[in-house]
Amino acid sequence: MSELTIFYDGTCPLCVKEMTALTKRDTKGNIKTVDIYAEEFKSYPNINADKANMILHALDKNGNLLLGLDVTHKAWQLVGMGWLYAPLRWPVIKPIADRFYLVFAKNRYRISYWLTGKSRCESGVCKR
Repeated sequence: MSELTIFYDGTCPLCVKEMTALTKRDTKGNIKTVDIYAEEFKSYPNINADKANMILHALDKNGNLLLGLDVTHKAWQLVGMGWLYAPLRWPVIKPIADRFYLVFAKNRYRISYWLTGKSRCESGVCKR
């Protein structure tokens, strides 16, 4: 069993890019990624697809639910790079970072287009 199972939007170019980067660095196999639009997602009836589409969801090895930047921090921590996201979890910064994350999540297709020139992916192929 993996340390962390992340449920992500496989139609979002930036989301796919981050999951790809994580899995490349995950030499110990600690992270499992599941696209909420893939058939495999049906194996997780306790994860609400609509909610997982609004904010990143993950389950740790004990079945605890993590959300948003807590998922990002834990995932990068598992691949030895948690220090990059640690400041976003500091008590003074956490509430502000979480608000910005929610704005990002709501606008991720537009932001993906601005940063990558692609707003959506379908079947592993990103389109404008």
